[in-house]
Amino acid sequence: MAAKNRRSVATQTMRPRRSRGPLSEVWGLIIWLVGVLVSLAVGFGMTDGSLAIPFFPDVITQVAGWIVVVLTILGVVLKIIDKASS
Repeated sequence: MAAKNRRSVATQTMRPRRSRGPLSEVWGLIIWLVGVLVSLAVGFGMTDGSLAIPFFPDVITQVAGWIVVVLTILGVVLKIIDKASS
């Protein structure tokens, strides 16, 4: 019962979120794009053997690289769909 009362008091005293400006959205896009590029660089580096993980066979490194590449591309597609639907 006491935990419930504390939670309701905490939600009543919360301040409203600040609205995001256009510069904030551009900054978010830049950071997201850099993350995608780094993920693709690491993934493709693992698939072609440029980046190796010590003590792991090359096959495991290549499979992990392809997983990184596929999931990065899937994340980009899902983000585009999310932006287009809102």
